[in-house]
Amino acid sequence: MAKKDLRTYRGMRDFLPGQMRRREYVFSVLKEVFEAHGFEKIETPAIELWEVLSGKYGEEEKLIYRFKDRKGREVGLRYDLTVPLARFVAQHRSELVFPFKRYQMERVWRADRPQKGRFREFYQCDADVVGTSSLLADAQIILIIYHGLTRLGFKKFLIRINSRKLISALHRKIGEGDEISLARAMDKFERIGREGVRDELLARGFSSRAAELVLQSMEFSHLKQARSFFGEEEGIRELEELFSYLRAMGIPGDFYAYDPTLARGLDYYTGPIFETVVEEPKIGSITGGGRYDGLIGSFAGVDIPATGTSLGVERIITVMEELGMFPPELSPPAHVLIAHFPDTREEALKLASNLLEGGLKVDVYCGEKGLRAQLGYAADKGIPLVAIVGEEIRRGEVSLKNLSTKEQKKISVDQLEKYIKGLYYSEFK
Repeated sequence: MAKKDLRTYRGMRDFLPGQMRRREYVFSVLKEVFEAHGFEKIETPAIELWEVLSGKYGEEEKLIYRFKDRKGREVGLRYDLTVPLARFVAQHRSELVFPFKRYQMERVWRADRPQKGRFREFYQCDADVVGTSSLLADAQIILIIYHGLTRLGFKKFLIRINSRKLISALHRKIGEGDEISLARAMDKFERIGREGVRDELLARGFSSRAAELVLQSMEFSHLKQARSFFGEEEGIRELEELFSYLRAMGIPGDFYAYDPTLARGLDYYTGPIFETVVEEPKIGSITGGGRYDGLIGSFAGVDIPATGTSLGVERIITVMEELGMFPPELSPPAHVLIAHFPDTREEALKLASNLLEGGLKVDVYCGEKGLRAQLGYAADKGIPLVAIVGEEIRRGEVSLKNLSTKEQKKISVDQLEKYIKGLYYSEFK
């Protein structure tokens, strides 16, 4: 028989139990943050009809996994969670309460070139507010980004903020070319730099004069400079209002800033846009989003404003691993392992059942090996406690071994649950 290729498809990964514990930790923290701000969880299908996905992503549309089902219908794997949300709201708007605050944590797929922090299958964690044009919604989204990252332990990051309305104003000011082409050229600034953007603009048909105006507008370091350039543009007024809300919310000023180089290349953005970057490691943005007031209306037939963000959980995890940010003691796979001998198996099963009913996570060894192997099994799995069910079980006692301290003591079966919960006080208080 020919040897099978057991590698995963490039850009897709398996996750071992230890890796999953780290991932679940990030998901659980973000879930708590989302729900603390009144957001509710939804889910949407992995596959959408092609007519739902097409025409929403501009040049990025080529990265959608597109195929035909058995009946010949054009479908695609979802590229992000925003377009499916727009379809979801249009389909269920009579059942929703507006403003509708939703979060979602699901896989997306992109036929991209895999690199550090970029995969073909990955999770996105999105939070959106649908049904209001108020910039309070945008401010709350930015507050969620700040709270989510700080809760995960991030100390140094910057939420970069701009507005697609200012890019529209810049396009009117230069008076030539295509606005989408302008935004896509500006969006490459982080990758290709100032001269690269100039070359990109010239290649897209903009004049040297237009390129100079664009580059001039990208040099401003604060909104006052932008106001002197743009005047009383709506985008300026909106950003000034947004920044006043961020100050009122108590977000420290060194965690966010106006950044005229930010463009967000997707076609559906219409107002304030934001991305988050970290200084180290150099991995690109770890969150991205903005206001997209026209997208849902393209499905619903009526205008439904919306704003939101996606937290790039894969890049967040990569940064946390590289910087050693995960807590040294994540929740173990079980609070306790029940070890036993051939003549105490039934007693071990009864003990495990009682502890499970009490809310503990309990692993019962189900192999054929002796006590030494059972202790090794617990150590290898990261289970810190082993309840050894020996002959003393008939006197109502077990031996509890702490693998971290090497301490072993006799405890009555009646007190075992309370004692273990005391060791995990923070989980059971």
